[in-house]
Amino acid sequence: MNEEYDVIVLGTGLTECILSGIMSVKGKKVLHMDRNSYYGAESASITPLEDVSSLKRFNLPGNPPESMGKGRDWNVDLIPKFLMANGQLVRMLLITQVTRYLDFKVIEGSFVYKKGSIYKVPSTETEALGVQDLICLQYLLYKCFNKCLMGIFEKRRFRNFLLFVSNFDVNDPKTLEGVDPEKTTMRDIYKKFNLGQDVIDFTGHALAPLQNRRISGPAVLGHHQQDQAGFARLSAIYGGTYMLNKPIEELVFENGKVVGVKSEGEVARCKQLICDPSYVMDRVSKVGQVIRAICIMSHPIKNTSDANSCQIIIPQNQVNREHDIYVCMISYAHNIATQGKYVAIVSTTVETSDPESEIKPALALLEPVEQKYEPTISTALLILGTESQLFISRTYDATTHFETTCDDIKDIYKRMTGTDFDFAEMERKKNDIFGDAAE
Repeated sequence: MNEEYDVIVLGTGLTECILSGIMSVKGKKVLHMDRNSYYGAESASITPLEDVSSLKRFNLPGNPPESMGKGRDWNVDLIPKFLMANGQLVRMLLITQVTRYLDFKVIEGSFVYKKGSIYKVPSTETEALGVQDLICLQYLLYKCFNKCLMGIFEKRRFRNFLLFVSNFDVNDPKTLEGVDPEKTTMRDIYKKFNLGQDVIDFTGHALAPLQNRRISGPAVLGHHQQDQAGFARLSAIYGGTYMLNKPIEELVFENGKVVGVKSEGEVARCKQLICDPSYVMDRVSKVGQVIRAICIMSHPIKNTSDANSCQIIIPQNQVNREHDIYVCMISYAHNIATQGKYVAIVSTTVETSDPESEIKPALALLEPVEQKYEPTISTALLILGTESQLFISRTYDATTHFETTCDDIKDIYKRMTGTDFDFAEMERKKNDIFGDAAE
């Protein structure tokens, strides 16, 4: 290990693994280490079920009850998230061809919460099967809405809004209708079409899942552990070195700049270092908390048409909060639980001194719950790292998707290289080796 590397990476979370793969593809000499014996770090998938109970964050006494079946039938995500079909992570997977190592399964439904009940969010590609024209597609989408979600007059205004979005072209002034793509906020556009708060909640938080801070920024119109392991494999193919179960004793600094990592008496030197906050707790500050309740059930969630997988978004305004509450549910159908069992994870950003009470609206949708694991995880302060060359990833937020994680990846990349992230640079060479066969 007494060698010098361009980049050392500590932790095998998704952010770290993607950056490790990217740096390897760019020709950097990379050493990637993790103190754990498994991939994933904070976002790991844990098996067997007994290991979930024994984790420090849960520390539950005894073993799971016999009703949970065989422990090896379980593979529980600590921070489950879905891939948005047109999201940044899918693009990264496709361009790097990491999809060669992965299998995907579409969730069966997305739902939104309104006044104590949940309603299905129309799935455009499935429910509009055979419709080619985008305007027709979105008109059908508008027609699909439940009357409880939207009244007759609201539907008409929403239809006009969807037609505007489908026609919008930044290069065609006729389609802008007074909207400046660089300055007009999404809030202004909602106001332009006189959309009510319930419709705004549905559109911004369920149909186009965004964090609330995005509503006051310029409008964007138009267009798990397997992920970590896939990018780790990409890094290894390009010469990256991996070491799991490797204790990290200290980071070595000279004149305020990181120059290496000490492990088991040896020092690996580096020019730059990437790590998750858990490796440098003395260098980060707590700026918030996220609560995640992992709930095991013997039934699908009510009013979801017995879906084996789904997500539910509870918009902040529906429960008088500043942040949305998210429910992510998968089941035995995905080979993550024993037959007949379902795993739902409720998450949100903590706003009070009683985090458990904040997720009660979501927990009520899941009853009855057989087993619940309920940790509260601190979120870390962003540190630029441009002087120390120590680049610390953000902790995972409460959302059910990877978009903010991808934003963090692009941000770290720019701080490390001084250039904007370019998806094209991630494209793999035609003559590289995909694990076991040359192209």
